[in-house]
Amino acid sequence: MKRQITALFCGFVSLFGWIHFAAAQSSPSQHWAYVAPKKSPLPTVKRKSWIRNPIDNFILARLEKEGLQPSPEASKEILLRRVYLDLIGLTPSVKEVDEFLAENSPHAYEKIVDKLLASKHYGERWARPWLDLARYADSDGFVQDARRSMWMYRDWVINALNDDMPFDQFTIEQIAGDMLPNPTLAQKIATGFHRNTMLNQEGGIDLEEARWETLVDRVNTTSTVWLGSTLGCAQCHNHKYDPFSQKDYYRFMAFFDNSEYSVSFRAYFDKNILEPQLDLPAPEQAKKQKELNDEIAKIELQLKTQTPELNAAQAQWEASVIAAKNDWTVLNPTEFQTTNGATLTKENDDSLLASGANPVEEIYVITAPVNVTNITALRLELLPDARLPQGGPGRNLYGNCQLSGIEISANAQSIKLSNAAVDGSSGRFDAPRFLSGEVPWVIDATRDAERFSRQTVFVFAQPITANELTIKLNQVGKIFGASLGKFRLSVTTSIEPLRITSIPARLRATLEMPAMQRSEKQQQELSAEYRSLAPNLDPVRARLIILKNSLTQLGIQSAHILQEKNNFMRPATLFRERGSFLSPGEKVFAATPAALPAMPENAAYNRLGLARWLIAENNPLTARVAVNRFWEQIFGRGIVETSEDFGNQSSPPSHPELLDWLAVEFVNADFGMRIADSKSTSANDNPKSATQIPQWKIKPLLKTIVTSATYRQSSSIIPNSELRNPQSNDSDNRLLARAPRFRMEAEMVRDTMLSISGLLSNKIGGMSVYPPQPETIWSNIYIPEKWKASEGEDRYRRSLYTFMKRTAPFPMFTAFDATTRETCTVRRVRTNTPLQALTMLNDDGAFEFARGLAKRILSEAVSKDSKARATYGFRLCRARFPNEAELTRLVNYFDEQQKYFANHPEAVEKITRAKSPYAEFAAWTMVANVLLNMDGTMTKD
Repeated sequence: MKRQITALFCGFVSLFGWIHFAAAQSSPSQHWAYVAPKKSPLPTVKRKSWIRNPIDNFILARLEKEGLQPSPEASKEILLRRVYLDLIGLTPSVKEVDEFLAENSPHAYEKIVDKLLASKHYGERWARPWLDLARYADSDGFVQDARRSMWMYRDWVINALNDDMPFDQFTIEQIAGDMLPNPTLAQKIATGFHRNTMLNQEGGIDLEEARWETLVDRVNTTSTVWLGSTLGCAQCHNHKYDPFSQKDYYRFMAFFDNSEYSVSFRAYFDKNILEPQLDLPAPEQAKKQKELNDEIAKIELQLKTQTPELNAAQAQWEASVIAAKNDWTVLNPTEFQTTNGATLTKENDDSLLASGANPVEEIYVITAPVNVTNITALRLELLPDARLPQGGPGRNLYGNCQLSGIEISANAQSIKLSNAAVDGSSGRFDAPRFLSGEVPWVIDATRDAERFSRQTVFVFAQPITANELTIKLNQVGKIFGASLGKFRLSVTTSIEPLRITSIPARLRATLEMPAMQRSEKQQQELSAEYRSLAPNLDPVRARLIILKNSLTQLGIQSAHILQEKNNFMRPATLFRERGSFLSPGEKVFAATPAALPAMPENAAYNRLGLARWLIAENNPLTARVAVNRFWEQIFGRGIVETSEDFGNQSSPPSHPELLDWLAVEFVNADFGMRIADSKSTSANDNPKSATQIPQWKIKPLLKTIVTSATYRQSSSIIPNSELRNPQSNDSDNRLLARAPRFRMEAEMVRDTMLSISGLLSNKIGGMSVYPPQPETIWSNIYIPEKWKASEGEDRYRRSLYTFMKRTAPFPMFTAFDATTRETCTVRRVRTNTPLQALTMLNDDGAFEFARGLAKRILSEAVSKDSKARATYGFRLCRARFPNEAELTRLVNYFDEQQKYFANHPEAVEKITRAKSPYAEFAAWTMVANVLLNMDGTMTKD
């Protein structure tokens, strides 16, 4: 009964959702976000003297409607620190604060804003939130989480923002820079936006499914970043709330399913999806690269050329390999047992066939008499058989198997092995590690069109003579969970036992075929194999290895890019029933969601056409979504709080007319008035700027926001004053009756500490770096690499440049709510936890910042007086002067610490990391630690 009620309830919920969807489909215009934004007249307000630019009209009109008043303007120190943090993500120096305090010009603040917008650090600060959207990282993700070279894309973002690249161009180059006419290197690098997708390189994956998951990520990310829409909800079914059908989803996917990729089969467990990479050598590197590539090409041509001399040598080699087959004597097993239930049956050719139980782990023990003296090696042949899964030679579902170890004994004495080899392409095999028990011999038969036998030879350390051999075949690994299906054992007295393995298993049938009966392709394959081991080509192959190593050692950087397939067909993809890769449906062609304005009739239905559609003037979402995110970064909350979702389930905009005004101004680049003269402009005036600003510009938008009276308010809460209406319900400050106050993001916290401590490197761009972090954070059995802390200034680069490993992100960032960059993230959560305090109080990196600040306090304060030094340290952190109570507490704490360290020299060394008994430095380090951990230091106010 309970189950029936639950099912009925779920049915009602689902039915409600579909009804809601149908309503949305039939009348999408009813939802504000799907209607093109319109610029409404500026609201009339009573308190016109407060207005600095049109933003204030919208904010003040709403406040007056609610019976609220705006807060007073913040002090000059607080305002300066706030705008520094917002525009470049760093704090001002004491000198810059003093200069601003001394400046009485009415345009002083605007000059500061212009200086910050022109700073090279502006791009660094604003790249950070964009990289969250782009899910930028320096590793692939998933279990192996291998490194990838993506830092050039990160630098492209920084440079584009510093150059104030128009947002429409910023969009086009990232979505389809490779498709522009004669694209530049920078435009190709920009397409790295969609190469940030995680890459699954685990064993056993379905490569086409992995490719499909990449496309899913690109669809979901694009719709989130530019449309603020949860189009991803339509992957499996029609969207239940927004006007997007499942076909819309796959039509959108088709835009991305026409980019180049290939499948790599270089080695076992190395089946990967490969997308284009762009080599970017420096001029000297390019010259050397060409020289090396030219010589490599000549040598590779030589290695591919069959000569009469090679033909003669190959004939001798073929004869010797064929003759080697006669050097082996097949063993006739008399006893054969298993340990975990499988059954072994002897065949007419003295091979053994396994059947019955098929446990995950199995051990075969075979005993056979020998009538040969001076035995030098044992051969194990793995044989195909129609009775095995997929024809064998193994017993798992795909005919694969593994051998984890072998033990051979004669007359109860263990035989030591000195070497081993397999016939080429038999599977993954590392002889030394196999013999030491580290890795198994793995047979992957899934790539074989036809099944063929494989063999491995185990060479004895010394020739032996025995009447009987016992061979134990261990199969205890769990890579495939399957044992040998059919196998045969042989011994030899040859002094060259490995000669039998010098031909790949797949070519053995060709080798044993008369030369006149071989096809041209078979003969070419056999000749190519011989050239790969011909003794007279050894010097040539050695030279090739040297050249390729030299090419690698050039250290040429590469960028991951998108590249469209060279065809002229409209991109298409397969519809997936219920969103499952395993349920392909009809082919659908690239198109944009039906509920949104259509692409122009003459538009190209490809990624470039999609990019241009995203920033088309009639697209109702892109401009709104973009300006809302910029607003969110400044005020901590967007005008639409659900900045990732503008659909029917989003939160309504707090100031809808303001959002539309900003969106229209962003596209048309008017911004209502010339900001420098805006203070003297009334609310209803709307003069054009003296110089027309190009469209879609970000810096003018930010300047408009940070020069508004709304932005310049104090963040202090003034209870029970005339500013507050007891009847209003705005506890979250959505109406902005005061400036918001919230903790900085993780990277800004660290950057602020670096800046205050005087340790910050001002270097822009370059490869990712490795600041200190606790040991053992990186631990991956597949890639045994360690985090090696950078030296010199790289140790103190901005957090933007910290190496981002998805499976082991920088722990300090994680503590402060940074993401793992596995998927597109629009809004980070903001928490306050004890772990954050523990990190900043006790982490070695945090104490390094404290020591840096202590050095500044001791060397830069205008006086050696403890009050002057405490004041200087406080101002470095907070910009403002400390009040009397704050200063007294700091000085008292310093006195206490200095007395303590004077009596505990061992503690001095621990704190200062110096052997000299410098108690004063240790005391100021502790004071600096307190200053850096103040709430106000980590708060953007």
